[in-house]
Amino acid sequence: MSKGRLEAFSDGVMAVIITIMVLEMSVPHGAELASLVPLAPIFESYVLSFVFLGIYWNNHHHMLQAARQVNGPILWSNLHLLFWLSLVPFVTGWMGENHFAAWPVALYGLVMLMAAMAYYILSRALIRHDGNDSALAKAVGRDFKGKISIVFWAAAIGLSFWNRWMALGIYVLVAVMWLIPDRRIEKTLSESR
Repeated sequence: MSKGRLEAFSDGVMAVIITIMVLEMSVPHGAELASLVPLAPIFESYVLSFVFLGIYWNNHHHMLQAARQVNGPILWSNLHLLFWLSLVPFVTGWMGENHFAAWPVALYGLVMLMAAMAYYILSRALIRHDGNDSALAKAVGRDFKGKISIVFWAAAIGLSFWNRWMALGIYVLVAVMWLIPDRRIEKTLSESR
């Protein structure tokens, strides 16, 4: 099957997720700058989630550029990823509204952990379909960054009940690790042309 519909659908879902997140932020009732102060945690959680969604969109795009075709298991793996990403607006809002309390921070981490695992499953489904000699398989290699991210998410979830700020620090660390798109895929694709 062609991968075009999968890419278009995924792009649309991610755009809707970001739109929902921004619409969840309410406008303050005062005209003074001080009226923005209570919204700071909501805005901070929005920025963190926007960065993560941007990272997923960017890397998803690169990964599908390296794929040749898709099949049923890939479509379901992609829906699995989109399911977890669709929960990001909820956990983002809950975390921001409750000023980064332990349970919202932990649930945020759980949703992001599941999204990371779903992304890993999708990448493996694409490699399984295209073969171990495919451009994607060569570019991803052992996927150390993907695996260590899953470990960091899991550790931060447990840590959120002991020190939520350290857990949030790990979330930011994972974002920084992924902020720069994976150049291995671009390099592998340009070499194969």
